[in-house]
Amino acid sequence: MRIMGVDPGLATTGYGIVTKEGSDYHPVTFACVRTPAGQELGSRLLHIYREISAVIAEYLPQELAVEDIFFNTNAKSAFLVGQARGVILLAAAHAAVPVYTYTPLQVKQGVVGYGRAEKGQVQEMTRIILKLKDKPRPDDAADALAIALCHGNFGRHNRLLEGR
Repeated sequence: MRIMGVDPGLATTGYGIVTKEGSDYHPVTFACVRTPAGQELGSRLLHIYREISAVIAEYLPQELAVEDIFFNTNAKSAFLVGQARGVILLAAAHAAVPVYTYTPLQVKQGVVGYGRAEKGQVQEMTRIILKLKDKPRPDDAADALAIALCHGNFGRHNRLLEGR
């Protein structure tokens, strides 16, 4: 199975694609889509949509996993991330790729086995699971790979629950 993980953001959207064969994972690609801060919001969202659509068209993931928005104290930031997340969901829908969502706690649980794991622990386990020489960089792409791995571990259960 080919899984695309996405860590949504307006300035930086990370993506990572892995294949799962049995219990083994293999990295396919990972990178970030970046938008300039001074650019008009609609143009930034269009850029994210086009880039994520192009990645989907090139790598043909069978499922897409995206992180839920974590709302802390900055409501404006959460709304902007939500808009970026919306165009990612739209790109997946246009390509008929099923989407699954995970909280940050679920991602940590799915990769490290502990929902309160530190970011460094998640990156190190991602490196180990994917047999990478170094921790994946940049951080947003590493997070996206972790989201894909989380889905690889939890996705079967979620598909059964959703009747897919």
